[in-house]
Amino acid sequence: MAGSGGGPQGGSLRTYPALPVWVVEDHQDVLPFIYRAIGSKHLPGSNITFVHLDSHPDLLIPVNMPADTVYDKEALFSELSIENWIMPAVYAGHISQVVWLHPPWAQQISEGKHSFLIGKDISTTTIRVTGTDNYFLSDGLYVPADQLENQKPLNLHVILINPTEASDNCEENGEVASAKRLKLSTDDTASTASASSSVAPDLHYNTPNVKKKEVQNTSALNKGETLSECSASSSLRNSESPIRDVVTDVCQVLQKGDAYVLDIDLDFFSVKNPFKEMYTQTEYELLQELYSFKKPHRNATEEGLLDCVENRVHQLEDLEAAFADLCDSDDEETLQKWASYPGMKPLVQLVHSLKTRMESPDYEMVHQAGLTCDYVELPHHVSTEEEIEGLIKSIKVLLKDTPKPTLVTIARSSLDDYCPSEQVDIIQEKVLNLLGSVYGALDVHLDYSSISSSL
Repeated sequence: MAGSGGGPQGGSLRTYPALPVWVVEDHQDVLPFIYRAIGSKHLPGSNITFVHLDSHPDLLIPVNMPADTVYDKEALFSELSIENWIMPAVYAGHISQVVWLHPPWAQQISEGKHSFLIGKDISTTTIRVTGTDNYFLSDGLYVPADQLENQKPLNLHVILINPTEASDNCEENGEVASAKRLKLSTDDTASTASASSSVAPDLHYNTPNVKKKEVQNTSALNKGETLSECSASSSLRNSESPIRDVVTDVCQVLQKGDAYVLDIDLDFFSVKNPFKEMYTQTEYELLQELYSFKKPHRNATEEGLLDCVENRVHQLEDLEAAFADLCDSDDEETLQKWASYPGMKPLVQLVHSLKTRMESPDYEMVHQAGLTCDYVELPHHVSTEEEIEGLIKSIKVLLKDTPKPTLVTIARSSLDDYCPSEQVDIIQEKVLNLLGSVYGALDVHLDYSSISSSL
C-alpha cells in the first residue's frame, strides 16, 4: 500500500504538503472532502480503504434512494445522513475495504471479517446488500446476489478497541448498546467556521433543542449482548498487547488498498443516546416493544431471510403510517384503529403518556426515535476522563505503527448530542494533538457550523 498519498505502483497520485484534517459537525459532511481528494488525484478513484473510528457503524443505505444517484455528487450529498453515507461511496466503486474500529460499548455488528456484495436491486433500482448480519436485515437491506446488478464486493472488518488504561466500570445495567443512530437536526441558523489551525478552537457550544429528524425510513438494530465481557477484558486494558494485535490486523487490511482515509467520530470516545433524555423510561420501553426486530433463525435459508426482511419492511411501513396519521389527529378513534394492528397495542399507552407530558407531541420525532430501537438501545456511555485518555493512548499506539493516511476526516457529532456537548471540545483538542504528535505538520480545516457566540 502506498501510505501517505504516494499512490499505487506508478506513483500517479499527488501528495499533500501537510496531512489534511477536515473537521465537520455532521458526519456525512466529510464525504465531499473525500470526493474532492479523489478529484484532485490525491486519492485513487477506486480501492480505497476506509478506517472508521466511531461508536456507530454508519453503514446503512438511504432506503428509497435510486442507486444511480451516486453518479450525481450534489444529488447524492443531499440524500445522505449520518447513518448512511459510507455505503453509497462503496457502491460508486471508490471504497473496497472498511475497517470499523469500535469502543467496547458499541457492538452493532459482530466482530471479524464480513465479505458481501453491494449493488443495484433489479426490482427497486435501490442500493441493497447480500450481507446477512442483523444490522442489515433489520433495515430491510438484504437481497440475494442474483437480484443485484453492478455488484461491488466489500470487505468489512469489525475490530474492538479497548482503552489502554481504563476503569473497569461497565455500562449501566450491563447492557451493550447496539443500534443505529439517526440525525437530529436543529432549527438554528448556523454560521460556518473555516480555518487552518493545528489546535482545536477554544469555543463553547450550547446544544440546541432537537426539533426533527432528517432521515428516511431507517430503523435501528441489531445484535445486543451484555457487557459481561467488560470485566473479562479489563485485565487486558492495562497493557498495550491488545492494541498491538489490532495494529497487525489493520496493517494487513491496509496492504490490500492503494490508499486510505482515516475517519474519526469524536463520539468514539464518549457517546450519548439523545432519545433517552427526550422520553421517559416507560415511553422508551414502549418504543422498543413497538419497533422490536424479530431476528431470523440462526441458520436461516435464503427464503427465511427474505421473509424476515419482508415482515420487517411491512412492520416499519405500518408504524410510519400510524405516526403520520397521529400527526393529523391523535384522537382516540385514530389511536384505537392503529392499536388493532398486530403488534401495535403498546401505541395506546405510549400516546397517552406523551399527551400527559406534552400539549402537542411531535409524532414524527417519536417515529424517528422508534427507528433507532429494536431490542436494545443506542450506544450510551458517557466516558470518564480516564476512559477518554485510555482510548487516546490506544489510538496513538495504532497510528504510530500503521502507515500514514492520505487525509483525515473528523466529525464532532455534538449538536445532536451524540458526543456530549460538554466534552466535545476537549476530545477534539486531544485528537488533534494526537494526530500532530504522530504525523507532524497538519493542515487542519475547521469546517463546521457553530452556534452564534451570543447565544
